[in-house]
Amino acid sequence: MGRRVAVRGKQSRRRTARVPLLAVIAGGVVLSLGVAACAATTRSHRGVNGADSSALSTSAPLSFSPEPPRARDAPSETLTPAPPASADPVPSGSDPSEPVSPEPGSSEPVSPEPESSEPASSDRAADGRTPSGEPGDSSDESDPAVLTTEDERTLRLYFEDTWSSMDAMLVAETGLVADHIGTDLRTPAPYTSPTNIGGYLWSVVAARDLGVITADDATARFRATLSTLSTLERHGPSGMFYNWYSPQTGAKLTVWPDDDETITPFLSSVDSGWLAAALRIVAAADPAVAHDAIALSTSMDFSWFLDEDAAGGAGLTRVGFWEQRPGDECSEIDGEVFSTCSSYNTIATEARIVAYVGIANGQIPETTYVAPSRTGPVAVSGAGWMKASSGTTRDYDGVSVLESTYTYDGMSVVPSWGGSMFEELMPDLFVPEEEWGSRSWALNHAALVSAQKSQAVGGAGEGYWGFSPAADPAGGYGEFGVDGLSIRSTLAAAGLTGSAAGSTDPRRPGTPERGGSSTTSDRVVTPHASFLALPYDARGALDNLERLANDFDMYGAGGFADAVDVDSGRVAQTYLSLDQSMIIAAIGNALGDDLLKGYFVDDAFEEQVRPLVEQQVFGTTLG
Repeated sequence: MGRRVAVRGKQSRRRTARVPLLAVIAGGVVLSLGVAACAATTRSHRGVNGADSSALSTSAPLSFSPEPPRARDAPSETLTPAPPASADPVPSGSDPSEPVSPEPGSSEPVSPEPESSEPASSDRAADGRTPSGEPGDSSDESDPAVLTTEDERTLRLYFEDTWSSMDAMLVAETGLVADHIGTDLRTPAPYTSPTNIGGYLWSVVAARDLGVITADDATARFRATLSTLSTLERHGPSGMFYNWYSPQTGAKLTVWPDDDETITPFLSSVDSGWLAAALRIVAAADPAVAHDAIALSTSMDFSWFLDEDAAGGAGLTRVGFWEQRPGDECSEIDGEVFSTCSSYNTIATEARIVAYVGIANGQIPETTYVAPSRTGPVAVSGAGWMKASSGTTRDYDGVSVLESTYTYDGMSVVPSWGGSMFEELMPDLFVPEEEWGSRSWALNHAALVSAQKSQAVGGAGEGYWGFSPAADPAGGYGEFGVDGLSIRSTLAAAGLTGSAAGSTDPRRPGTPERGGSSTTSDRVVTPHASFLALPYDARGALDNLERLANDFDMYGAGGFADAVDVDSGRVAQTYLSLDQSMIIAAIGNALGDDLLKGYFVDDAFEEQVRPLVEQQVFGTTLG
């Protein structure tokens, strides 16, 4: 009997005797991590289950006139990580009234399944590392959402090897994981970020629950990391962590270790969101460290990232802020800090995690979740050739939203800033968006996976796919996505530039990926994108991973190397902790009945957030 990857019915959660995520006293104020108590300064509105038809208005779909040239580019990014498209991008409109601010448990550990933590030797090829690719149980292969027994064994092998690279990046003295490490697993990088640290923490949870490490080992790891986190220098008023630290010493970085370039310390909303999400998971997964994890997470105040005047007063999440005015970055005085000029104003972004956490904590209003644009800004220079905004307009608790889409390969799809897999699917690792968003995310996630497959280098069904920011085989860090579903590429293809209202580049200011490339290739594939696709096309994802492992020198002792240029065969010989943590989370959910979602989502979170997700009705169609 095969295992179904995506749980289509009621979410299965590991919540027996869960420790309540409550009552951490800080500065005399009782803070609640699990109760949806809205802060006095926020404007919180309860979402309704569905939209009133009287609030809907529909007009004809929007199209380009004339059709712009094609381009390719995509961005990089991180409580309870090809050939031309078969169809040209056809945005169904954007809201011109919005400013340009685009997206730049149990009291006992859960018992692992009763199977060996070491896959049978037949799962490995003669070199001991590459999966054999033997066919699995044919009885289930007709259903792409079902894992065969052989699939499960292959995924366990992938998990164990990927965990090896994550563990190799750990600095034992501090409990902090490095940003990356070479495929020789010898020297961890001299810098790390809150996202990397969070990714390590949820990876430990998954490794424990799948029986790769013991419960005692996991608790010891949690304690080491949480202890160091409690001593790291932070921005005092907000409680937020800076974006770069030394994993070797825990010191806040003010110069890059490799070239002495000055860093203006930055506080990133999305990176803070991933760390807070991980702390929530740890608190629910291990009662022995729950108090410490809750204390850290509840000390992080996400209202500091709120641009409350954006989106007509609905509010948007800023990319972040600095304590001191940055030299070359666009910033504006925002009380005691200098906030980014740009906010996350596209809904298909990994920054959804900030809304989920901040809303659950009562720190930002619920309107920030529904307010972002669906297809991006048109308030940019040279946008006069675009037709007037059109599509279906819906009202979500007083927030009017144009449910516009792009047309791609016969589908209507809500695009992301870069058309990449992790923007769309990383939040889905923790929040059951497919289950809760049957009229929105369930459709759009499936459409994005289908679009990525159709862009396969070498032909759909035979080539290699999976486009998402990753290490560039040519050096540095590259930004990869499906250009036909990339707002940024669509604007660039039309020669449009951002207005003074905000930046059209959502990459985190002051935190450039080291050596980041300024151009992108449509021939670079990254394995983590396929793992993110498991709930939506397990068969297609596993077949793609098998081809990558067998056809390129990119699978080793630490799992899949980060990326490959499929034309030249050149491999980025590195493991990025963010990408490895996405792989670990995806496999953990696939083999462990969505175990990370079970820890992340408690009853209070579901009561607060689920109605917001359920009410959304995207214009997405699958063709």
